[in-house]
Amino acid sequence: MPTVKIPADLGTVLDRAWEVTQKVPGYLTEKEARFLGLLAACVPAKGTIVEIGSYMGRSTVMLAKVSSHYGGGPVVAIDPHNSPILLDHQSNQTASSYQDFLDSIQSAGVAAHVEPHAEYANAVAKSWNRPIRFLWIDGDHTYKGAKSDLDGFFPHVEPQGVVAFHDALSNFPGPIRVFVEDVLRSDRFGPAGFVQSIAWAQFRPEDGEAFRERRSSLARRAARLMPFVESGNELQGMTKRRYKLRRFLVPHSAIDPREWASLLDSK
Repeated sequence: MPTVKIPADLGTVLDRAWEVTQKVPGYLTEKEARFLGLLAACVPAKGTIVEIGSYMGRSTVMLAKVSSHYGGGPVVAIDPHNSPILLDHQSNQTASSYQDFLDSIQSAGVAAHVEPHAEYANAVAKSWNRPIRFLWIDGDHTYKGAKSDLDGFFPHVEPQGVVAFHDALSNFPGPIRVFVEDVLRSDRFGPAGFVQSIAWAQFRPEDGEAFRERRSSLARRAARLMPFVESGNELQGMTKRRYKLRRFLVPHSAIDPREWASLLDSK
């Protein structure tokens, strides 16, 4: 199994990438962005980075800045750019974030390292045939949407690669349920965790069973959130308080790169 190597200049690279990334509108926090940068730099698998859900390019820029620095190839950014949640279609039925996205990657100097697909992920998945080292799912947050995104591209994720979902600890039904049911409860995966609202796991088809106890412990805590978010409705009052308490009990602090590497190197 490949040993995870942390580049000596990683801290500096992440600092510089964040300086550019924070200028792009979006909902990715600094700690989440830095974790994505860590994955872009250090996932010990061959293949490309696939991003489902780009919006204006905040995570795209972070991933591309870091990946290009280490010769990791382009970021394949998939998004129809017509989100009914993020865009005002009442004022403009043809509203799109695509031009803003293109402007963001151009301004950040990473346009040459991004392969945009202004399409739905399931359409791209039908003809996809490239190996994936990091699958970043931040698209449709319904259960059907998150499940479809994982099912469409997971067959191409390389062993030792990583799958991650955004907003798994936010009030959306899809990311948390798919992560618990399809990832944490599967012996195909090894080390796993949360960094703020990012849920991540490494694909370990050969020895994932050795991590079952650790995954199961995390799954039990995370599964307690699912009844609160399954409707997709905004939480209020005591229900919101109970949800926040259960979310607090799910470990989701930022992780040091070397600590993360040790998790992947453990058995």
